[in-house]
Amino acid sequence: MASNEKYTILYGRLSQEDTQKTNKTDDSNSIQNQKLLLEKYAAEKGFTNTLFLYDDGYSGTNFNRPGWQQVMELMENGQVETLIVKDMSRLGREYLQVGQYTETLWTRTQKADRETGC
Repeated sequence: MASNEKYTILYGRLSQEDTQKTNKTDDSNSIQNQKLLLEKYAAEKGFTNTLFLYDDGYSGTNFNRPGWQQVMELMENGQVETLIVKDMSRLGREYLQVGQYTETLWTRTQKADRETGC
C-alpha cells in the first residue's frame, strides 16, 4: 500500500448458529458468498485497494473477534477509507454497539478527515 493510500475494507462474519441452519437461503451468508458479493459491489462502484477481513464462527453479539479487531486497528491508525458489509447484521447483532460505531467513532474520523485532509 502506498503511504497515503487507504484501504476499502470488505468485512464478513458468519456465526456458528448461521452454519447450523439448514434453510437454503442461509447459504447466502457464507463467508465465500459474502466475499464474492462484496468484491463485486466494490468493483462495480469503483472502490479500490480492497482488503477482505472476516470472522468465521463468531457470534455477532461479541465484538471481540480477531477480524473485527484488525478492522478497528486499521481504522484507529487512519488506514481505512471505507468499510463495506453485506448488511448491518454481519457487522454485529448488538445494535446499540453497531450504532455507537457508526455514529460516533466513524463519524468523528470522517469529520477529522474532511477538516484536516488526513
